Amino acid sequence: MTAAAQIPWCPYQQLGLMKRESEVLQMYLPFCGIAISNALLFAASRKEYDRSRSLLEVVNDLFEEQTDLEKIVRKIMHRAQTLLKCERCSVQLLEDIESPVVKFTKSFELLSPKCSADTEPSFKDSLEKSSYSDWLINNSIAELVASTGLPVNISDAYQDPRFDAEADQFSGFHIRSVLCVPIWNSNHQIIGVAQVLNRLDGKPFDDADQRLFEAFVIFCGLGINNTIMYDQVKKSWAKQSVALDVLSYHATCSKTEVDKFKAANIPLVCELGIDKLSFDDFSLDVDAMITAALRMFMELGMVQKFKIDYETLCRWLLTVRKNYRMVLYHNWRHAFNVCQCMFSMLTTAGFQETLTEVEILALIVGCICHDLDHRGTNNAFQAKTGSALSLLYGTSATLEHHHFNHAVMILQSEGHNIFSNLSSQEYSDLMQLLKQSILATDLTLYFENRNAFFELVTKGEYNWNVKTHRDMCRSMLMTACDLAAATKPWEISRKVAELVTSEFFEQGDRERSELKLTPSAIFDRNRKDELPGLQLEWIDGICFPLYETLVKLNPKLQPMVDLIRENRAKWDELNRERQRSQESTAPASNDGRSAMPTTDGQREATGSNGGGPCGGAPPENTS
Repeated sequence: MTAAAQIPWCPYQQLGLMKRESEVLQMYLPFCGIAISNALLFAASRKEYDRSRSLLEVVNDLFEEQTDLEKIVRKIMHRAQTLLKCERCSVQLLEDIESPVVKFTKSFELLSPKCSADTEPSFKDSLEKSSYSDWLINNSIAELVASTGLPVNISDAYQDPRFDAEADQFSGFHIRSVLCVPIWNSNHQIIGVAQVLNRLDGKPFDDADQRLFEAFVIFCGLGINNTIMYDQVKKSWAKQSVALDVLSYHATCSKTEVDKFKAANIPLVCELGIDKLSFDDFSLDVDAMITAALRMFMELGMVQKFKIDYETLCRWLLTVRKNYRMVLYHNWRHAFNVCQCMFSMLTTAGFQETLTEVEILALIVGCICHDLDHRGTNNAFQAKTGSALSLLYGTSATLEHHHFNHAVMILQSEGHNIFSNLSSQEYSDLMQLLKQSILATDLTLYFENRNAFFELVTKGEYNWNVKTHRDMCRSMLMTACDLAAATKPWEISRKVAELVTSEFFEQGDRERSELKLTPSAIFDRNRKDELPGLQLEWIDGICFPLYETLVKLNPKLQPMVDLIRENRAKWDELNRERQRSQESTAPASNDGRSAMPTTDGQREATGSNGGGPCGGAPPENTS
């Protein structure tokens, strides 16, 4: 029907119009109707053209960017906001698309510049915490859409029972209308939801908006799915690269070696001296360390309790030794010394009486595997260089995750599974404890947990029957064993400090030559004279608080605190000598350097299992 047919007849005679003029007007009105109809059709076609062009631009964006999830979501939301002319747009991705429980792991939001003082759209993701971000993650409407797969179009939010008005007030953003649709991947699985809020003209979203948005989100799903697949391929490549690197360097031990140690006479604990807290880290050669490790397993009753095949145990230990690289410090000797310290804590200090047999086995195996395949560089270096390890494991506890996975790889190799005779429940518990033990050597975790542990012990509230307390204690014991070189007699402690520092200097040299960066003091061989000051800060800030707290929990560890005090006095004396030497050679100069390391220098050396100045793993800021 034309616009002319819709115009009612007016009583022109009553208006005083002449009959001829009325006829002329009647002839003219159809042309007006045609013109109006054409204008409406043109406006509709123009609107459809703009929408189609926007969809084509989305397709173009998909082909331009398929490597970065944040970038592609930003582009998609910008297009959606332009197309639907709304105040706010958001995309929320599901944590697990296979899980029946709806939980969003990441949210992105885009605020129209007309709703803020910014001239450009304001883009945020869930890493930027805000009340609105919290509202997005806990959005009941989004959860409903994700669970049912059906779109939701609410014209008046406050009149709809599905809308949480209280949460809206908390978010600080007034919502009038909502259009929320599911995002599907190529397998027709819901991977998230897309949501637009409040049309700029104040009207609710109509059916045309919903149809357009649903079509739009199809492309959104394709783009997000392709980006996720690209990330998975990228990680698979990194995993393969790491595996090939490991396999090219490492191999399992030979049968001849296994037969040799299988037939060897294993000395007693007292002959090896491995029950002493002050054990000499350099007293045994590489083969003697294997026999000593065998003695530890036998002395703790692990071989009998868990029915560990002796030949398998020999093969496993020899392969673990072979999988430590020939770096200056984080090598087989360091792994053995950490294990020996744990053994002495369990036996001489009596922790064996408190911990379960599964916990003891996890701690011993964790100690001996905690630095497997260490490359002599720390977590920050992996992140800075963009190594395959950092791509595979991320920048949080990169090396520690690699050490654990490498330990699992050895255990899964034929003839190396020392846990083969455990029950399924024991095996599950043990692997979880083993992972906790190895990850605990990342001092970033130590700093996160130590205040709570220190407070429990100091207030006398520590309880062995509370699981979280036991977990913290085991982690603290792992750290204490990893840093134990600071508690050894002076000559041993100093030698270890020099080895760690030399390894740090090699990393610093690579930072300077490969990355064109100036290394921090602890990695800079040009500042090696600052070692005594570095030791003092290391002992005071990291070591002393830990061992003093453990002594409160177990007084039998007092010899460790006594020796660390003696070592501190030695380092303090050396530091004073250095200061006096500087004052005598350049009394009037001031080059801006302090005898003590900078806070940034210590922070640069902290967080990973990179190895502290006294032989432990300094925490490294890898974020």
